[in-house]
Amino acid sequence: MNNFPHLFEPIEIGKTTVKNRIFMPPISTNMADKGYVTDDLVAHYSARAKGGVGLIVTEVVTVEPTYVYLPGDMSIYDDSFIPGWKKLVDGVHQYGTKILAQLFHPAYMAFPVPGTPQLIAPSCVGPYYAQSAPRPATIEELHTIVDQFGQAAHRVQIAGGDGVEIQCAHAHGLLGGFLTPLYNKRTDEYGGNIDGRLRLCLEVIASVRKYCGDDFIIDVRISGDEYSEGGLTLNDQIYVCKQLEKAGVDFIHVSGGNTIKRGSSMPAPGTSPAPHAHSSEEIKKHVNIPVATVARINEPWMAEELIANEKCDMCMIGRPNLCDSEFANKAFEGKVDDIRPCIGCGRCLTGIMMGKRIGCTVNPSVEDDTIEPAETKKKVLVIGGGPAGMEAAYVAKKRGHEVVLCEKSNELGGQLRLAAVPIAKQELCKVIKFMIRRLDHEGVEVRLNTEVTKEMLENEFKDYEIVCSSGATPKEIPPFKVFKNWMTADDVLSGKKYPGRNIVVLGGGSVGCETADYLAPLINDLFPMNRKITLLEMTNNLMPGEGGAAKSRLTQRLMQKGVCIELNAQVTSVDENTITYVKEGVEHKLTEADTLIFAVGYAPKKVEVEAENVHYIGDCEKVGTLKDAITNAHEIAKNI
Repeated sequence: MNNFPHLFEPIEIGKTTVKNRIFMPPISTNMADKGYVTDDLVAHYSARAKGGVGLIVTEVVTVEPTYVYLPGDMSIYDDSFIPGWKKLVDGVHQYGTKILAQLFHPAYMAFPVPGTPQLIAPSCVGPYYAQSAPRPATIEELHTIVDQFGQAAHRVQIAGGDGVEIQCAHAHGLLGGFLTPLYNKRTDEYGGNIDGRLRLCLEVIASVRKYCGDDFIIDVRISGDEYSEGGLTLNDQIYVCKQLEKAGVDFIHVSGGNTIKRGSSMPAPGTSPAPHAHSSEEIKKHVNIPVATVARINEPWMAEELIANEKCDMCMIGRPNLCDSEFANKAFEGKVDDIRPCIGCGRCLTGIMMGKRIGCTVNPSVEDDTIEPAETKKKVLVIGGGPAGMEAAYVAKKRGHEVVLCEKSNELGGQLRLAAVPIAKQELCKVIKFMIRRLDHEGVEVRLNTEVTKEMLENEFKDYEIVCSSGATPKEIPPFKVFKNWMTADDVLSGKKYPGRNIVVLGGGSVGCETADYLAPLINDLFPMNRKITLLEMTNNLMPGEGGAAKSRLTQRLMQKGVCIELNAQVTSVDENTITYVKEGVEHKLTEADTLIFAVGYAPKKVEVEAENVHYIGDCEKVGTLKDAITNAHEIAKNI
């Protein structure tokens, strides 16, 4: 039974019928080879088509050879790219899915490949992180680029593609830069008022139509609101969308924000679903072509509600389709609980700028969920029921092994249960529930309240291959344990201990910051019962090694809540009542604190097993991220 009738209703886009309203937006993969389509790219997009997506918009496809956006992105600036594109299009079309190429000129956001000339832009204005100013593109250059967009679209059409997306969102790339007043300071026909800033986009649309005709989808991606002072507003974009419709655009893809305001275009985990739906809803009232919205639409019911309530006509669902390529099919078949949950962490794109391929925290096998049966069936004991242990037990069972999972506590989940406690981390609960469901479905024998002993290993499990996933323990600093009331962040998050009202958190990594955020008052209003939180970090940066929207949003919350953040603060001594630290050569004493919380990392908790076939996985082998733990467990278990 189809529980999502609006989501799976076909829709007319121009002269093309798309089988459902689940569209996949562009997400960089770094799988191309010098711009050329690879077999891996074909497999990547074909898997999402096989999984039931109605229409796919590919990642960035550059239209000229001078400026590279990312080394692993696609290109189509000459005919040599057409054969690879035909293979990609055919791979997607075999499942009844439509495919558009997102045409793009990176301009001032180009990758600094050696030999790249000075970057171009609407004006001599670039993003804050640029190392040098771009130069304004000349009118002659713009005319050439407009034609390059048209030719690129025609090559997509020759390869059998269904259309193209013109990227004008997020103050991103040449067209996005020309549209936004943040970057466009021109006074010629391509600048000044909104019509001048829109002109380049309209010329590109006309060029695509000239080369490709009417039976070819053109969609334009915009930010419905840039959420930035001096940037584009919703009222601006309603006007823009009316002009796009007049120009012959077939649908509007409404995103939001911009690339320089972290978390505005790619929202942080735990934030509101569909944050740009208010824009798509308003724009939809003023145009007669379909309108899509995007961002944090992670579950089928959300998409169904958005369409049913006329917030949009289609939903662009990106990261969930990375996390589970069968998202659409499972939704249609009513198997919602079997959809691998996307937690919106953004680690899928963390390494993209460093040249790494796309990945996923929850799904270590982003491109292929196939688990091959083992040639030799074995008995496997998994010690520890955290995320690594559950992943290993599931994969081993799928390979045909007899699996027993022993967990010494009364529930599965391990450290992931504590990680789900802080603000905006609630979606980790879905991961635990999903992993437990898989174990139940596969019939894995799970023994709770069972600590594996030496005697058990020597007797009951003597013939078993052992997978040890015993996790890690929070570090403590023994000389500082003289303080009158100390505890670890784990003690707080598990509810084992309860802190006072004037708290010092030692350690500004992710755990320390999340714990401070969890304990701080929601509103910094100087209310007498509010806690006072001081966060001491010895380096010059919070959450070293982390980045992106999640780090930005958490830091902003700490500041808004009035948490006292002290960087470059080295604690030198602690006694029963005083915490002393040195910052920039000056000694400071905290004498009113009533609680000291350790958030200074974790140490592997390895259970030494005297056996031949032992594998150590997850934090007990090396403390890392959730992605590290699940991926490591998956790879080890695939080879048992």
